Amino acid sequence: MSAAPPSIFGTRLKEARLEAGLSQKQLGIEAGLDPFVASTRINRYELGVHKADYTFAIRIAAVLRVPVAFLYAEDEELARLILIFGRLSKRKRNELLSHAQTLEVGSK
Repeated sequence: MSAAPPSIFGTRLKEARLEAGLSQKQLGIEAGLDPFVASTRINRYELGVHKADYTFAIRIAAVLRVPVAFLYAEDEELARLILIFGRLSKRKRNELLSHAQTLEVGSK
């Protein structure tokens, strides 16, 4: 019996965790898990064995400094855009939104 492929959430979680330079245990502890189960729980989320509830996903995203939507984005380009958008200042976000709206209008 082959293992199920990792979930989108698990894939994005691992990507963000590695980029943040955190171990599974460190991430789990910083997100509020008991140190004795932190590594195992994060590992199971990354493998798609268990699903994190949305409230806990928000805590994980805060520790990783990524928008929670990034963890659920199925499309790779959309995930990148969410990540970039989340790191921009309010002014830059507004500029990007204006530009995107211009592109949208121009494509019709």
